[in-house]
Amino acid sequence: MSRYRYGAYHDGPDPLAPPYDVRAALDAMGDSVLEGTRPEDALRDLLRRGLPGAQGRRGLDDLLRQVRERRRSLRDRGRLDGTLEQVRALLDTAVGQERAELFPDPSDDARLREAELDALPDDTAQAVRRLSDYQWRSGAARETFEQLKELLRRDVLDAQFQGMKQALQGQDPAAMERIKDMMAALNRMLERDARGEHTQDDFDRFMEEFGDLFPDAPRDLEELVDSLARRAAAMDRLLASLSPEQRAELAGLMEQAMQDAGLAMEMARLGDALRARRPDLGWGQPEQMTGDAPLGMGDATTALAELADLADLESALAQDYPGARLDDVDEEAVRRALGRQAVDDLSALRRIEAELERQGYLQRRRGDLELTPKAVRRLGETALRRVFSQLTTGRQGDHDQHDAGQAGELTGSSREWRFGDEQPLDVVRTVSNAIRRNVMDGRAALAAADAPPVARPEDPRLVRPEGPRLVRGDGSRAPGGVRLSVDDFEVQETERRTGAAVCLLVDLSYSMVLRGTWAAAKQTTLALHTLVTGKFPQDAIEIIGFSNYARVLHPTEMAGLDWDMVQGTNLHHALMIAGRHLDRHPDFEPIVLVVTDGEPTAHLRPDGRSLFDYPPSSETLVLTLAEVDKMTRRGACMNFFMLAEDRRLVSFVEEVARRNGGRVFAPDAERLGEYVVSDYLRVRRGRR
Repeated sequence: MSRYRYGAYHDGPDPLAPPYDVRAALDAMGDSVLEGTRPEDALRDLLRRGLPGAQGRRGLDDLLRQVRERRRSLRDRGRLDGTLEQVRALLDTAVGQERAELFPDPSDDARLREAELDALPDDTAQAVRRLSDYQWRSGAARETFEQLKELLRRDVLDAQFQGMKQALQGQDPAAMERIKDMMAALNRMLERDARGEHTQDDFDRFMEEFGDLFPDAPRDLEELVDSLARRAAAMDRLLASLSPEQRAELAGLMEQAMQDAGLAMEMARLGDALRARRPDLGWGQPEQMTGDAPLGMGDATTALAELADLADLESALAQDYPGARLDDVDEEAVRRALGRQAVDDLSALRRIEAELERQGYLQRRRGDLELTPKAVRRLGETALRRVFSQLTTGRQGDHDQHDAGQAGELTGSSREWRFGDEQPLDVVRTVSNAIRRNVMDGRAALAAADAPPVARPEDPRLVRPEGPRLVRGDGSRAPGGVRLSVDDFEVQETERRTGAAVCLLVDLSYSMVLRGTWAAAKQTTLALHTLVTGKFPQDAIEIIGFSNYARVLHPTEMAGLDWDMVQGTNLHHALMIAGRHLDRHPDFEPIVLVVTDGEPTAHLRPDGRSLFDYPPSSETLVLTLAEVDKMTRRGACMNFFMLAEDRRLVSFVEEVARRNGGRVFAPDAERLGEYVVSDYLRVRRGRR
C-alpha cells in the first residue's frame, strides 16, 4: 500500500483557509462613513485606531506612540561627548604620570620635558598629535597614552563598523592588519559596483573572508551599504551635535587615530562612497541628547543611527504626507524598533486594507475609494441588527394578512382543519396525528381487554380495537394500517401578502449636521431599506432626500452622502415625488414616513425653481399642506419623526396629524431607527 505523509502547506496562502473576516472592520468603518466621513478617510481612521473585536490588533497611533517613547528613551541615555571626555581623562593621567617621573630628576633634560608638557595646547586633538612623537620617560605614562590611542582606534572603527570594538580587543596587530585588508577589499568592491562590474559572487567571497566583522550579516552589497551608510551618517550627526570646540577636537582625534592605524585614506574613500550612494540620510543634521552618562563614540553612533531610523519610522507611521500607504512602512525597521508583536499588528492592518478591496467591499474609481453595493448591504444589515437589538420582544412573525383562501404563499406552518378551509392538506402532519392517536387507542384497548366487560349501548359508527392491532373502518384487520379521524386532519397555513408602497422622506439640510442627527438618519435609512428588501421583497420602497430641492436616493448613494449646505427644507417637493411613487403602485398599501428637524421653509414654484423663505411663507405652508391632503386622499397615513422640538415644527406636524390622521414621534437620535422600523412594521400589521 502507498504511504502518505501530511504536513504544513508552504507553497503560499492556505487554499483551504476561511476568508479573512473583515466584517467587524467594515462595520467600524461604516460608522464613520454614515457620520459624513469619506470612505478613504474612514479607512485611515480605522487603521489609526486598530482593529476592533476579537482580532484586537493595535493601530498606527499605538505603534506611533511606542516609537516616540523609544526616541525619548534614547535621547535620555547619555551625552555624545563620552569619547572626548575619556580621551581627556587619559591624557591628563598620562601627563600627570610623566610629571611625577620627571619631578625628582634635577637634570636639564627633565626641566625641558616639563616645559614641553606645560606648552601643550588646550585642544585635546592637538595635544595628542604633539605627544604622538614624545619620548616618554615614565613607563606608566607611555602605557596610558597607548591606551588612549587604542581607545580612539577602537571607537572610531566601532562608530563606522558596529561591533568592531570587540574584534579589536587585546591590541592584536594581526587584527588591525585584517581590518586594513577588509577596508581595501570593500572599497575595491564599491568601485567595481560603480562601474557596473560587481556580481553577487564577489560579495559572497568578501563575506566568506570578512563576514565575522559584520554581525548584522548582510545578504548583498546593497544591505551592507545601507548599514554602513546609516552609521556613517549617524557619526556625521554626532559631530554636528557637538559644540564647535568639541567637534574640532573629536575630528582631530579621529583623524590622528586613523593616521596612526594606517587607515586614513581607506576611511576617507569609504566615507565619500557612502555619502554619494545614500545622500538621503540627513548627513550633518544635529540631534539633541539629554542624558547625563557619557557615551563612547560607538555607542553614541548606534544611538544616533537608531534615532534616525525611528524618525523615519515615525514619519511613515504618521501617514500624513500625500499618497501615504501602509506599504511605505519598513517592516524590518518596525521589527528592530518595536519587536515581533508590532510586525504582526502592522501585517494585520495591511491585510485589512487589502482584503476590503479584494472581497469587494471597497473599490477605487478615478483615484477615490468608494463603498461598493456589497458594502452598503452589509452596513444596512448591521444597522438593522442594531435596531432590532433595541426593540422589545413582541408578537412573532412579520406576515401581515392570513387568509382562508387557497391562493397565497405557504408560511411553513400548519394548523387544525376547520370547516370551510380550502388550504392544501398537510399529509405528513395528518398521518402523524393518526398514528399517535391509533397507538394511544391500542393501549387503551389492551387495558380494556383486561378489565371486566361493561355493558354499553352499541354505536355502529365505532369499531372497537382488538388487542394492540389497528383495524380499518370496516372492521377488518390491518396490522400496518392507519385509521383517520376528523380530528387528525391539518392543513398548510398560507398567507396572502399585500404589497406596500413605502416612502421614506429624509431631511438633508445642514441643520441635521448641526444637531448631530445626520448619522442616525442615514443609518435608519439603510436599516429600513434592508428590512424592506430582505423580509418584504414584495414592497416597493423609495428613499427621498430633501433640502432646497428633493431627489430620489439610491442606498449606495445614501451611505456616502454628504449633507447639503444650502438653505431650505422643501417638503413640498419631497411629497410630490412620494405621491408619484404611490401612484405607480395603486394596489399597494401606502406608507409615508418623514424624518426632519425643521418645518417647511421652501417650496417648488411653477417654473420648477425652489423658493426659500424664513420664517416660512404662507405660500410654502399652503402648498405643502395641499400635498398632505393629496396623501390623505390616496389613503396614505403620514407619520412624522421630529428630531427637534422647535415651536413652528411642532405646530406644523400637529396640523398634518389633524388633516391626515398620522402620528407624530419625537425620538432621540440614538433611537430613531428603532422608532422608524417598528412603526413600519406596526403599519403593515395594522393593514391586515
